[in-house]
Amino acid sequence: MSVAALPVLYSFRRCPYAMRARLALHASGIAIEHREVVLKNKPAHLLALSPKGTVPVLWLPGTAGRDVLEQSLDIMFWALHQHDPLGWLPATDAGMADALALIAHNDGPFKHQLDRYKYPNRAGLENGMADRDLAAAWLHGLDACLQAQACLAGHRFGLQDAAIAPFVRQYAHTDPIWFAAQAWTALAAWLAAFEGASLFEAIMQKHEPWKEPAPIL
Repeated sequence: MSVAALPVLYSFRRCPYAMRARLALHASGIAIEHREVVLKNKPAHLLALSPKGTVPVLWLPGTAGRDVLEQSLDIMFWALHQHDPLGWLPATDAGMADALALIAHNDGPFKHQLDRYKYPNRAGLENGMADRDLAAAWLHGLDACLQAQACLAGHRFGLQDAAIAPFVRQYAHTDPIWFAAQAWTALAAWLAAFEGASLFEAIMQKHEPWKEPAPIL
């Protein structure tokens, strides 16, 4: 495959949605062109592909049919259906349903509470403590799961781990001292293992912001 034909990923290093897309792409072994986005100065090409202007966006040049994936889970599934050497995809329909239900809570109630905890002023709140504690109740449930098995997916890291860990990381980093003092030792160990893994190191490499080529006059 020529460089020009590589899938193009528009990404932002610290965005948890972009992180999980990069995790799946890296785990699949699919070569991509990485274009790091400055969110305050989004490339015109990104906006032309996806007017919503959020990352990640995966552009599949030269493909028939749908050639733009605008949602992180769609990118994850596309990559893992191409190649899943680590066995991240659940092997059964029931396993997939369980994984999707866990991810849905992460992307719905937990993400809502996380945003209000991390950015209370945006929601008109004096502080985010109430939402921190609501989110913590779900995290204690994850901790109970992780006391019984090594990962959310079972005995090894899988789809739901990759989809959820970047958001738990964002929650933990909002107040690291408070997070470390909580009684969720299994959850903390799981998060530390994720952050210490070579896969995480690989997808968190820094990229210079992509510069859109000047138009040819």
